[in-house]
Amino acid sequence: MYTIPIILGSTREGRLSSRVATFIERKLRATGRVNPEILDLEQLALPMLEERLRFLKDPPASVVRFGSAIAASDAFVIVSPEYSGSYPGVLKNAIDYLQAEYKRKPVGIVTVSGGNFGGISALAQLRLLALTIGAYPIPSGFPVSRVGESFAEDGTATDASYEKRADGWIGELLWLTEAVADKQAKDVAGLVA
Repeated sequence: MYTIPIILGSTREGRLSSRVATFIERKLRATGRVNPEILDLEQLALPMLEERLRFLKDPPASVVRFGSAIAASDAFVIVSPEYSGSYPGVLKNAIDYLQAEYKRKPVGIVTVSGGNFGGISALAQLRLLALTIGAYPIPSGFPVSRVGESFAEDGTATDASYEKRADGWIGELLWLTEAVADKQAKDVAGLVA
């Protein structure tokens, strides 16, 4: 069973990206191969970064929880709206708290917009960020256009095409997660032998 947290990267009032995070969580759980958890940045209420987690003498509990969840994960997912052609500052703040915790972990990126392009500018920037922090972004993104029309409040896809697209996207995320986990297991076995 893989542990894959989902970082919900918006705290904005009235945000619709939470619908998509719920959808992704359900889809991951339905595979029977993933233990997903939504790390909601609104609920975590991480303070503005003054120093990375590993250097904080008395870190806030929310930062410790966030760091522990990412450190214990096999991969992670980012669900982010696109604001002003990029991802939200609150997401960057959260990402910057950690460093080694992301190293060599697959990451699936989901972007959301109210318009027609599904947050592709944020998607491109998040891929670059993922590479910079040492994570492995899967080649396909999961952009969601017209989120208010495409997903109900409970996270149900009202546009059936998202169900099929999600299956392919999750398959790719799990393929890379398994490949990395197998390599890490071989590396550990080599050290023990």
